[in-house]
Amino acid sequence: MKHVIALDVSKGKSTVVIYDRYRQCEFEGELNHTRVDFERLHERIKEITRLDGQAPEIIFEATGVYSKPVEKFFIDFGYTYCRMNPLEANLQMASMRRNKTDISDAHELAKTHFKMEREPTYVQDDYYEQMRALTRYYDEIDEEVTLLKSRMHALLQVSFPELEKLITPRSALFLNIVQLYPHPALLLAHSKTMIKNRLKVNTRKNLSLARAEAKAEVLLEAAQNSYPAIQENDIRCDQIRDYAARIMDLVEKKEFIVKQMVEMSEGRNEYEVLRSIPGIGDTTACRLIGELGDIRRFQNAKQLNAYVGIDIMRYQSGNTQYRDRINKRGNKKLRKILYFMICTMITLRKKTDNHLVDYYNKLKTQPQRKPHKVAIVACINKFLKMAFQLLTHGTLYDYESALPAQKS
Repeated sequence: MKHVIALDVSKGKSTVVIYDRYRQCEFEGELNHTRVDFERLHERIKEITRLDGQAPEIIFEATGVYSKPVEKFFIDFGYTYCRMNPLEANLQMASMRRNKTDISDAHELAKTHFKMEREPTYVQDDYYEQMRALTRYYDEIDEEVTLLKSRMHALLQVSFPELEKLITPRSALFLNIVQLYPHPALLLAHSKTMIKNRLKVNTRKNLSLARAEAKAEVLLEAAQNSYPAIQENDIRCDQIRDYAARIMDLVEKKEFIVKQMVEMSEGRNEYEVLRSIPGIGDTTACRLIGELGDIRRFQNAKQLNAYVGIDIMRYQSGNTQYRDRINKRGNKKLRKILYFMICTMITLRKKTDNHLVDYYNKLKTQPQRKPHKVAIVACINKFLKMAFQLLTHGTLYDYESALPAQKS
């Protein structure tokens, strides 16, 4: 290596240092994240490349959204770079005495780069970036839906608590009824026929007249026996209507996002492979792709385990030894998806053949049976090994082929 460029990235700007082959600093300055400053850096890199006969090695620490413009600049101009995990960078730069400033961090990154063997960052196709953005958007909407449902539940307890017992709160019909009749007095003010017709007209999904009439009868009976804590003209009834309408819109948005991800993924190898595994539907397959990204950037399944955060953390010192547990330093969103994916597979165990479920049953029935969550994590580990093998070779899942591997 001849030159090293290190950047300490912060909001809207970066501290840049350039070291030569003799490990001497020949430039120190500030880079604003603007087109003009990026073009100046580009000219300086071109000059260094012309003098050395090779491009300088570039390193910076990932700082969330603030480092994205810097990374985009290097990708646009085709520069190879090393984007470091903040925890890894902190450990590598740790010393007995250290002053923590933007300038000192940039210098330490450059100095340690001469000593460390750091792999260049793998640049993924834009498809994976779009899938991750859609997956994170889906998660944000899901969290907002959960929050709104919690608020609506609290208000329904003082206006019409019987509704949640009569109709499944997750259904579109429930949200529609809540918008129409958040208070029992509003139901009692109408006849059964009028309630039936309103349910039929206002429900976004198909609802037969017979079912609408049956629901109207049940609702009227519950309304007559209900004793609400507020009046029908209370402002909280309007709040309930608003929450229900927003939840319905957000649920539709989630469905649209899944449809968008499926359309983007159709014909791609990883999507077809994941969909071939029993218990993985369109939503889970797309969200897995969004969080996993391009699996080709991992060299083996152990690296994939570390990325997810289920690699084992062991602590032993002298006579003290703690129980092994998973690291949890990886992608917590991906761990959550994988956890509920295995739970879904276990729920569908009677409908499909799945060697992961067979493995779960084995762990739960052996002489020293594993706790539920421990068995789930073990199944996630087995799934990641299987997924890495299938995705890297472009092979669809086959239960019969998986059985020998499970027995061994």
